[in-house]
Amino acid sequence: MKRSTAEIVREYGPFPDAGQVHGVTFDGERIWFASGDKLNAVDPASGKEQRSIDVAAHAGTAFDGKHLFQIAEDRIQKIDPESGRVLGTIPAPGEGGNSGLAWAEGCLWVGEYRARKIHQIDPETGKVLRTIESRRFVTGVTWVDGELWHGTWEEEKGDLRRIDPETGEVLEQLDMPDGKIVSGLETDSDGQFLCGGGNSGRIRVVRRPKRSAAAAG
Repeated sequence: MKRSTAEIVREYGPFPDAGQVHGVTFDGERIWFASGDKLNAVDPASGKEQRSIDVAAHAGTAFDGKHLFQIAEDRIQKIDPESGRVLGTIPAPGEGGNSGLAWAEGCLWVGEYRARKIHQIDPETGKVLRTIESRRFVTGVTWVDGELWHGTWEEEKGDLRRIDPETGEVLEQLDMPDGKIVSGLETDSDGQFLCGGGNSGRIRVVRRPKRSAAAAG
């Protein structure tokens, strides 16, 4: 396993009306983050909040190219980002113990925090299609360039892990600096990681390791 220290290249926040950052996602133009009772949109250039949606937002957030998906305790809400309307809900695995959320390959990927699992689920029904075991508490989840990464938050330590989506084996690990945990996780338009900072109220941008042509192939 390759292991290195995470390089934080930028921080957003803390935000005046949001004391916590749970889930994080990116819609191609704006960063969205969940803060408990709201979803908040941030301009990535200025770092300023642009708007918010009043909706239960307790954990992971995802974007499928058109809609936002937001974990709210034991369910996942499908939200129109323009109107803020909840268009539908599906059950979430984990009976309320869920954390991260990502969209990839036509499915939702849900982190189950203390169970140390990532579930691939049907976005229409919530049916669990498969489950990947992890070795640490799972927070944010993201797919980027065919790689599955997840964040961890355990004993006030955090890291980012690239895992084999078939076996769950850890292939690469980026250790966050002391005291900086990872709640939500997403990648931006430059392929860098957007890491929710939990109670710090911050979103940290972490450089994603470059792949050599041989490794990528």
